[in-house]
Amino acid sequence: MKYRIGAWASAGLLVAGFWAIYGIVSKPPALTSADPILPFIRLTCPITLAGFYPLSLYWVLVANAATYALLGLIVETLRRRTRRAQ
Repeated sequence: MKYRIGAWASAGLLVAGFWAIYGIVSKPPALTSADPILPFIRLTCPITLAGFYPLSLYWVLVANAATYALLGLIVETLRRRTRRAQ
């Protein structure tokens, strides 16, 4: 179970890293309120909901990895309980 939660955390880190690279590489007004991809970014990277706080990229990566690890812990715990019930 530890490896699965680690995989969830790694996925969160990769998702936030992908959006950071997207913001750097894309056209100049990237990730503004007019960008149509912003709702998808907020869905996959929940730390962006706290966008009014100035956070560095490193804190965003760590926060997203922790969020995905917590989500993974919940999912894996529920998955284990349903397997035991069968």
